[in-house]
Amino acid sequence: MKNEPIICVENLKKTYKTHSREPGLVNAFKSLFKRKYIIKEALKGISFEIMPGEIVGFIGPNGAGKSTTLKTLSGILYPSGGNVKVLGMTPWKNRVKYVKNIGVVFGQKNTMWWDLPAVDTFELNREFYSIPKEAYKERLDRMVKLLDVEKVMRTPVRDLSLGERMKCQAITSLLHNPKLVFLDEPTIGLDIIAKDRFRDLIKDTNKKDKTTFIVTTHDMQDIEKLCDRIIIINHGEIIYDGSLKNIKGEYLSNKIVDVKLEEAHQGFKLKGCKVLKRRKYELKIEINVKKKSINELVSYLLENYQVADILIQDPPIEEIIRNIYEK
Repeated sequence: MKNEPIICVENLKKTYKTHSREPGLVNAFKSLFKRKYIIKEALKGISFEIMPGEIVGFIGPNGAGKSTTLKTLSGILYPSGGNVKVLGMTPWKNRVKYVKNIGVVFGQKNTMWWDLPAVDTFELNREFYSIPKEAYKERLDRMVKLLDVEKVMRTPVRDLSLGERMKCQAITSLLHNPKLVFLDEPTIGLDIIAKDRFRDLIKDTNKKDKTTFIVTTHDMQDIEKLCDRIIIINHGEIIYDGSLKNIKGEYLSNKIVDVKLEEAHQGFKLKGCKVLKRRKYELKIEINVKKKSINELVSYLLENYQVADILIQDPPIEEIIRNIYEK
């Protein structure tokens, strides 16, 4: 049914057994005969659901459990406990049938033929997934145009830059019209224009084909421009699951105000505000909206300076996430 989750995770756990030793040659020799093992809990029983057609940001610091979760959902890893249903299947049990319905872009991991042009990999995927020729051509033309890779895709993959490979990799993962796509650092190596094109591709695919995306990235611009909902994981536990808008409202008490001046300023001092950057004709101010209102700040600026322009914005999402981690 349409209202059923496309992903259902219940009490998912993953533990690793590793050995540890003290540094030094003597301890290295001792570890050959007697090892000390430690158990690391990568996932401590997380639970969440994702509905069809969502674009969900799955974020957290390094070592939080993001990649472990994605690899389990994509069927690469076996969990230590819990239940997972994706597209009505258990990913690590129904591998052959399952992978035909998903797409994966894992950072710098390349799945294209290294010595062949990317277009040859596209053709191989068309055969492998039995994509009808008309549907294949329509999807390929649309994505090639959006990502601007007409010339790039005819060059051997080994000669492409990282950014060019990432764009072709995205096409490879989306050609068979998967119902679910995992994106792990999808815009790594892309310049600003290419990032915007890639995000447009994701939004276009989501709108046109109702494709569900899970995005894991350290580029918070990807999260802000693509995702309405985010799941934050830290130390193997989910610490937030909800809308990006709500998290800003709950944890955001500061605003950043960029002020352009027509005349050089003589200084700035207003309670509840902090100057982050000071130049002859520019001020970057952080205001605590719990102590001072935006209207009060704007009135103060207009009364005391020749203001050319004012830009008010939220601080980077990284700062909001950091506040959650600290709490």
